[in-house]
Amino acid sequence: MICSITIVRYPNWLAWAGFLSMALFRLPLMFNKEISFWKLMGTGKNGSFDKTPDLSQWAILVIDQTEHASQLPSWSKPLNPVEENKYLQYRYGKFIAAWWRFFNCETWTIVLEPIEGHGLWDGKQPFGPVPMKSDYEGPIAILTRATIKLSKLKDFWSNVDKVASRMAGAPGFQTSFGIGEVPWIKQATFSIWSSKADMKAFAYQMHEHATVIAKTRKEKWYSEDLFMRFKPLVSFGKVKGLDPLKQNP
Repeated sequence: MICSITIVRYPNWLAWAGFLSMALFRLPLMFNKEISFWKLMGTGKNGSFDKTPDLSQWAILVIDQTEHASQLPSWSKPLNPVEENKYLQYRYGKFIAAWWRFFNCETWTIVLEPIEGHGLWDGKQPFGPVPMKSDYEGPIAILTRATIKLSKLKDFWSNVDKVASRMAGAPGFQTSFGIGEVPWIKQATFSIWSSKADMKAFAYQMHEHATVIAKTRKEKWYSEDLFMRFKPLVSFGKVKGLDPLKQNP
C-alpha cells in the first residue's frame, strides 16, 4: 500500500481555481479504480491546526491499496519537471495534473508507506490493518487527524496554538502542514521528523503537547480520530519556491 500527499499552491490571484478544484476533482478521483481512498483538503497558514485558512494552498491525499514501494519508479536522481508531471498524471490522472499545469501551480508531493498507527477516518481504516508499533526508527512522517465535537470546539482551539508554536522549533522537526476537510471541525496535521526518537521526544516530553493529549482523552474532544506513522519514500517539487524538506530553491 502506498499513500501520496500533494500540497498545491496557486498564484494568489487564482485562489478561486483552488476552490473550484475541490468540486471538479471529485469525479476523476471517484472513477480512478487504482485509488482506494482519497481526500481533497484545504490548508492552514501556520503549518498545523489553524483557524485561518490559506486560500491559495490546497492538499490532496490518495491511497493505492495494491501498489507497494518496490513497484515505484527509480528515484536515484532528482526528477525534472517533465518527470514530476508524469508521476502526477500517473497518481492523480491526466485531468488533475493538466489543471495544475494550466493554472501554473506549485506542487510538492511526498510518497509514503504506512507503518504503524490506529484510528478511523470516516468510519474506515483507509491505511489498512497496520500494527500499533513497529521496529522502524528512521525518518518518519506523522498524520494526526480528528473530527472535533461541536461542543468541544472552544476547548480545542484554545489549547492547540501553544503546541503549534512550539513544534517548529523542536529538535528533528523538518516541516509540517495543517490540512483539513471542514474548517475548524475536521482537522489534521501532517509533519515530518528526522527520526522516530525526535518525534517521540516532542510528543511525549514537551509539557504543552502532553497536556493537550491528556485533555483530548479525558474530556473526549473528538468524535473520531486517527493517528498514523509513515516511512517517507520520496518527495519532489516546491511550495513558495522552496522544497519544504530542504528549505532551499
